[in-house]
Amino acid sequence: MQRVMIRIALALGQVATAALWLAGTALVAMTALITAHVIARYGLNSSIVWSEPAAVILMGWFIFLGAAVGIREGYHLSFDILIYLLPQRGKLVLFSLSDLAVGAFGCGMVWYGGQLAWSAAGVRLPTLGISGAFDFMPITMGGILVVIFSAERLARRAAGLPTARFGDQPEDRIEGRAA
Repeated sequence: MQRVMIRIALALGQVATAALWLAGTALVAMTALITAHVIARYGLNSSIVWSEPAAVILMGWFIFLGAAVGIREGYHLSFDILIYLLPQRGKLVLFSLSDLAVGAFGCGMVWYGGQLAWSAAGVRLPTLGISGAFDFMPITMGGILVVIFSAERLARRAAGLPTARFGDQPEDRIEGRAA
């Protein structure tokens, strides 16, 4: 079971890396768009009308993709006070409960993000000429990744493999795992 889980973890590591690259590209593109808009508006006295809605969509992509990767790597918000007082088995139970809660939140992102995208599918964004569903796709896609990465963390723990936690030393991390 551990070998299979390691293969899955390596594949999901590639998915996380791709999501992080996409998030980084969206961040750079958003920054370039806003810079071009400011230069055009204040330097040339002519606005780029589509830059602001495009930047907001790009911002959604880098926020939700980056958050999903952060969950995989153990960087999500947590309260660790009780963790220090519990034995290892108790810690693993709380880690699993945390991953279940995060996965449930991801399911909510998929469900409600999908409903928002569906309700806006027939609306066209006037300055971009694309469906309004594009505004909500980052929520849904980020939610899918949150669910997948939360399930991976639970499966890794069930297989006896460690999962990364915020504060792990870089030399302790091996492909998203803490030693």
